[in-house]
Amino acid sequence: MASWPPAWLTPVTEEQIANGKGEAVIAFAETFGIITKDSVAGRAGVPLQLRDWQKELLRHVFAYDDKGLKHRINLIGMPRKQGKSALASTLGIYGLLAQGINGAEVYSCAADRDQARIVFADAKKMIEAHPDLMDMVKLYRDAIEVPSTGSVYRVLSSEAFTKEGLSPTLIVLDELHAQPNRELFDVMSLAQGARGNMASMIAITTAGVKSDSTGQDSIAYSLYQYGQKVARGEISDPTFFMGWWEAPMESDHRLEETWRIANPGIDDICALSDYESAVLRTPESEFRTKRCNQWVSSQISWLPTGVWDAVAEPEELDPSAEYVLGFDGSFSGDTTVIVGCRKPRHEEDKPYVFLVKAWEKPVDADDTWRVDIADAENAIKEFCGKYKVREVACDPYRWQRSMEALADAGIPIVEWPSTSARRMVTACAAFFDAVVEKRITHDGDPLLARHLSNAVVKTDNLGVRIVKENRASNRRIDAAVAAILAYDRAGAKIEKRIVPKFFG
Repeated sequence: MASWPPAWLTPVTEEQIANGKGEAVIAFAETFGIITKDSVAGRAGVPLQLRDWQKELLRHVFAYDDKGLKHRINLIGMPRKQGKSALASTLGIYGLLAQGINGAEVYSCAADRDQARIVFADAKKMIEAHPDLMDMVKLYRDAIEVPSTGSVYRVLSSEAFTKEGLSPTLIVLDELHAQPNRELFDVMSLAQGARGNMASMIAITTAGVKSDSTGQDSIAYSLYQYGQKVARGEISDPTFFMGWWEAPMESDHRLEETWRIANPGIDDICALSDYESAVLRTPESEFRTKRCNQWVSSQISWLPTGVWDAVAEPEELDPSAEYVLGFDGSFSGDTTVIVGCRKPRHEEDKPYVFLVKAWEKPVDADDTWRVDIADAENAIKEFCGKYKVREVACDPYRWQRSMEALADAGIPIVEWPSTSARRMVTACAAFFDAVVEKRITHDGDPLLARHLSNAVVKTDNLGVRIVKENRASNRRIDAAVAAILAYDRAGAKIEKRIVPKFFG
């Protein structure tokens, strides 16, 4: 079987597999499981057909020893689009209806409530597709109850205020890598204690970054490292299972052979053409994480080599066109930059990004050097006086007073805080795609090119965005931020000006 075993597999004996419930779980999944959305694997509503590697995985997860269910904690790692959600949903229903436990408590858990509902919603769809199952349960927005056994299936997330007083028999934890800290995992795993060998947690995830929001090793990475030690025989822990698909870190992430090592469902559950497309438009760190299931650090260059230069097409500014300016300011250490983006003039036209002006600390300047604030304000006013400027997107940090003055002068200022991680994730993704897919052009300015090349990737539970190499680094990225701001607002709908009144 080409897709089995995975790169990391903790030991389970043939006797434990034979004594387990794997075959019963497989039969249940293929009897009641359905595909809940159209995909390469099949049309929505079609009965679920487990692949050989999925069956082997379930046989290992549901192995039994002489005390009962062997594994208390199960860590399953695989890239995106390998059928994780459908499998997790089926396991949740099995734990609720077929595990043979009165008063069962099944929980669908994730970093946020919306993510937790993905698995839960698929479980409800599967139940709704079978009248026999519908007769057994009561469906609610965030719960499924079985009146005859007193069992319940609920949604939980790390956003919930408390998880105390729970007594879970099965926990399906989706995308463990996105947990902001280990609190949810610790509470739920400790809560299993009262159920003895009837209870288990199944955490299904892709890889991520090694640190969480506390700066410590994330719970997913900690368990991954622990699973490696169990698989190598460094630690003996028969209650812990890990099956982890990944490509070797030294492998070339652009090659098909690398994708096939990491993705057991390629050409079956997921299409090869999707990888061929994604590798061209996805930052390397994100592709390695989501498609090769590799753990990455955040210090990886953002734009692939050569893609920015490939879309340089300098042009004269058109006074009849419409523009948006992106402004990222500093006082001393970093660079203050104004970057413009011309909106497309017709359907076939592309947005055009260009440097308006920059104030960068000279190499020989001492610590008394400061940005000329009045000069920066005048540069914005002059450009707005000469061209049709729809708005000026400004990062407000330390420049609130200038924003007030410009707004009072009639400049269409919009506040765009680059410290908003979620907003930057979305804006960075759009800018990146536009560059690698050649849907944008620029003036070839060397300062802008340098700042873009200095930008490195930060990947965490919120997503991918650009940052400086470190706080003390002299490698500036301010022009890159300003370009992203300008491009983002150039594609946005006109909205009410967001100009905070910080003074007076």
